[in-house]
Amino acid sequence: MATNVGASPATSTANVDIHSITRRYNRILMEILKSQSSGVSQVMPFDVTRILSYIAAMTAYQAFVVAQPLLDCPETGPMDIPLPPSPVIPYIENESGYDIMQLIEIARDELTNSQSARLPTNMIKFDYARQQGYLGKISALVGYIGVSEPLDLPESSPMDAVTGHGARGV
Repeated sequence: MATNVGASPATSTANVDIHSITRRYNRILMEILKSQSSGVSQVMPFDVTRILSYIAAMTAYQAFVVAQPLLDCPETGPMDIPLPPSPVIPYIENESGYDIMQLIEIARDELTNSQSARLPTNMIKFDYARQQGYLGKISALVGYIGVSEPLDLPESSPMDAVTGHGARGV
């Protein structure tokens, strides 16, 4: 069974920065889904490092976006920019990884359905604050992983299929 936990995903935006953030969130989702940790109850140390780097990169990118001036786009804004399709996230064996992916979906869908999505560039400060809150919660969840895993689940594992390897060239 697959899920999409956020709001109804938007199909377009008027904001080039929201489009960029959405693409980045989708890429992070796929990285976690295809990680070596997805098929076991423990998030491996190298995957923790990667997840933390994804959060840091998203935090830095969003800070970059809001540090830029709001552009005056009288001839091109608002325009309709199709958003990339949201990846389907199946249930995975790793509950913490799945929880992280749910939070990422919520952060992405809240942003694509926000007032900021109607601007040509940048983010409204309230939407930015919400994004920072979501990223902070994801960071806190990764901290929880460090003290709470691995789990010994001999009676209930494996429950879900392995997600398979990542992309192998073009």
